[in-house]
Amino acid sequence: MLKVYIDAATKGNPGPSGGGAMITGAGQYQQLSFPLGTMSNHEAEFAALIKTLQLLIKQELNQETIFIFTDSKVLAQTIEKNYTSNAAFQPYLAEFQQLETTFPLLIIQWLAEKENKGADNLARQGLQKQLKKKTN
Repeated sequence: MLKVYIDAATKGNPGPSGGGAMITGAGQYQQLSFPLGTMSNHEAEFAALIKTLQLLIKQELNQETIFIFTDSKVLAQTIEKNYTSNAAFQPYLAEFQQLETTFPLLIIQWLAEKENKGADNLARQGLQKQLKKKTN
């Protein structure tokens, strides 16, 4: 079983964005930060989820039971309902639905922002990577 904490950080809304993920369990302890491009803060939360799932698949960790924790209520509720009327979120939901089929059990749960500090710090690092990319 893996526990994965994810978050996103955006400067402006929309603006440059970064994501972070902390992966623990099953002999794993990884801290990941990555640039996400320019998007709204909610889109960045979805993009961070997608990027994290892609990384888990790439590392062949998708056969584990995975609990993903996010402090984004919009993200957690969209995944739980398996529906969004927001056109900007629909491509992310569709991609999630496709990626989800490669995991035997994937659970996404909301948690309070104060309980997600590790992923928040990583997302801020990802934002810094995006800001550096933009200036180069």
